[in-house]
Amino acid sequence: MILSPEKYAGYGGVLWYRGRVEADLWQSEYHTGKFPSRGTDPMNPLPRHVVLLFLLASAALAAQQPPPQPTTAAEAPNRDTSYIDAQGTAHVTRVVPVPADLSTQAQLVLGRAEPDQGLPEPLALRRSRTDAWAARAAAAWTRLCPNQLVEDKIAGVPVRIVTPEGLPESNRDKVLLDLHGGGFDSDSGSYTESIPIAGYTKIKVVAVLYRLAPEHPFPAAVDDSVAVYKELLKTYKPEHIVIYGTSAGAILTAEVAVRLKQLGLPLPAALGIFSGMGDFARDGDSIALYALRGFSGHLDPPRPGPHDPEYMTTTDPRDPVLSPIYADLHGLPPTLFVTSTRDLLLSGTANLHRACLNAGVDARLVVFDALPHGFWYDPLLPEALEANHMMADFFVKQLGK
Repeated sequence: MILSPEKYAGYGGVLWYRGRVEADLWQSEYHTGKFPSRGTDPMNPLPRHVVLLFLLASAALAAQQPPPQPTTAAEAPNRDTSYIDAQGTAHVTRVVPVPADLSTQAQLVLGRAEPDQGLPEPLALRRSRTDAWAARAAAAWTRLCPNQLVEDKIAGVPVRIVTPEGLPESNRDKVLLDLHGGGFDSDSGSYTESIPIAGYTKIKVVAVLYRLAPEHPFPAAVDDSVAVYKELLKTYKPEHIVIYGTSAGAILTAEVAVRLKQLGLPLPAALGIFSGMGDFARDGDSIALYALRGFSGHLDPPRPGPHDPEYMTTTDPRDPVLSPIYADLHGLPPTLFVTSTRDLLLSGTANLHRACLNAGVDARLVVFDALPHGFWYDPLLPEALEANHMMADFFVKQLGK
């Protein structure tokens, strides 16, 4: 049995489903996949029992096959080639060395061999593995940034509240609202985005555990995040609040900002959009160039169609909240964009940054060299520490105005 190569997009912990998937949190030790298993999905109209039999048969076949292996040195291309077809599509190979000025740790990360193929993995299993990785990352970040972390609810929405050790009295009237990454269907960032930022800003961070797709598609995550923000406005001045996120959370940050503007609510002091995008209707170059770990791992040629139908479902991909690049962005607060040259969302981040500039927003873009998607999650990378300090410094300066 051959899995049909349909494309499913995800961000911040899940890459693509294109028949066979190689997708994971870029810095973790496992491979994950996003498989469309619901018979109610308009992009996958098979009955649930048929899909289950399909999965079981595929798993049985996979068990009989050897595990996927990385490309060997003998198989790898050793020279650059390029062919441009009549439609302008580029068919290229490139030999790209690692920049010598990267840290030793980053060079080791980029030197990890990844299989060119991966096997589908049930969403429940991937979520459990993501949770296990996130717990280990939380412990590592806490050693660098001691904190008090509590689980709570705000406006009925589950949250994680990170209070940094040594919180000064002058910062008790300020709060940072984190919208975590994780492909909209898992949580890879509520620890890794909140603990270092709380530690480096010395400001409390509230990480929103918004409802996840596919069980709760758009606009559930937007609604939950807006509800928490509205509740925070009862305690904090809007100029003392920042909203930020990575990957899916970066996308969500822009979506929430547009929704707040539509509702006529006061906007926060600043936004942080760290490896995101604002257009579900079309891909940029970087989606075709990079997997979740940059050049490493399985990547199929992109096919036409909207991003992540499990998140957007029947929403028009040009809806201004779903895809803020089509919204009126005038009047948004100062925004910091961060990405990297081997980030699959490099194009999406750059395009949304340009749209903000064209709307007169104080929009700043920082691009790190050679590193893959969401590298700032990794507490072992000097570049990750640099990125988190840069994000924290931007927030502190905006809140100090």
